[in-house]
Amino acid sequence: MDMARQQRTKESGGVPRQRLTAQDWADAALAAMGEGGLAAVAVEPLAARLGTTKGSFYWHFANREALIEAALERWEQLGTEAVITEVEAEPDPGKRLRRLLLHATNRSAEDPLEVSLLATAGQPRVAAALARVTERRIGYVASLFAELGFPEEEARRRGLLAYTAYLGHTQLAHAVPRSLPDASAREPYLDGVIDMLMRPL
Repeated sequence: MDMARQQRTKESGGVPRQRLTAQDWADAALAAMGEGGLAAVAVEPLAARLGTTKGSFYWHFANREALIEAALERWEQLGTEAVITEVEAEPDPGKRLRRLLLHATNRSAEDPLEVSLLATAGQPRVAAALARVTERRIGYVASLFAELGFPEEEARRRGLLAYTAYLGHTQLAHAVPRSLPDASAREPYLDGVIDMLMRPL
């Protein structure tokens, strides 16, 4: 073992430091976005957060813009595709819809990331990611209404209504949380919203 490696091992408490991955950097960038918006994504503060140096960053990314792109792709995967995959385990479309909306609404109320991204929608990369995610989410929810027997146009309309209800709830949860039911009443309230959305024509 060379002297430089011995020093790194000593500084990490006798255990060689695990090499960071591009995903580690993307996750750290997402955390920073949630806390301070796009402006919070800066290489040096992220390196400090991760306990590493800028050299690790440049091993994976050419520049800050490449990191932002990777972080947004990670958000799409975690916040949309992974959630859809999880709820697909439920065979009943009505239960799937209920599970999806409850999960997404509760999660977004605790995590400021989506509100932060919406606030920076004027940034082209963020705008493109929001457009992709919005279309995917509305399309998926609309497909559930279609499975429940609603005609295609009505299913799309209800998918849009469900998504706007979700976004409105998310914004209020962070901006004016006292306007929403408290934790004990939240689930019955959301159940009522879902029941209204699923009401037959």
